[in-house]
Amino acid sequence: MVIAEDSVLLREGLTRLLTDRGHEVVAGVSDAEALIKTITELDDRGQLPDVVVADVRMPPTHTDEGVRAAVQLRKAHPGLGVLVLSQYVEERYATELIAGSSRGVGYLLKDRVADVREFVDAVVRVAEGGTALDPEVVAQLLGRSRKQDVLAGLTPREREVLGLMAEGRTNSAIAKQLVVSDGAVEKHVSNIFMKLGLSPSEGDHRRVLAVLTYLNS
Repeated sequence: MVIAEDSVLLREGLTRLLTDRGHEVVAGVSDAEALIKTITELDDRGQLPDVVVADVRMPPTHTDEGVRAAVQLRKAHPGLGVLVLSQYVEERYATELIAGSSRGVGYLLKDRVADVREFVDAVVRVAEGGTALDPEVVAQLLGRSRKQDVLAGLTPREREVLGLMAEGRTNSAIAKQLVVSDGAVEKHVSNIFMKLGLSPSEGDHRRVLAVLTYLNS
């Protein structure tokens, strides 16, 4: 794995924590540009790591360089797991990160690192193509008032479609998987949005919110 964190103390701490538990850290970098360069070079050598652990905010502006690098890397290397760490829940960044696919992605608050077992389990899960979303992130993106089982109203087929959406599949890919028409899938997706209370005003984020609802169920 590769660790991207501008704090030397935290970067070295994460490296020690993970290597002590048998995981190989092939590189540690301090900014987004170095992260992208390192992953590109490793991929060119046929040594693409399983996962990147990156801070959301990194130099030079300490705003969104880390998460933007993560999004770019996920597009360029679909098989690369990305786990980002943030001091606070930043909804826009979390939404952007999982908008393409929820597979091999994680968003955790830095406080979670204190629970070593939970953190290491999250890194491994993301490296294996799973998902690790901080409960606080999910709660804020979904809205804390949604405590009931909102998936209860979905039909078995709609649940199946939503599960495939959570794997990052497009409507066309879902149609091929289920051996149905694209129109049938679009109808199922529309029904899912309606039953989950996701209005058209929420735009493209409806798909992300629907997936988050599924993952949180």
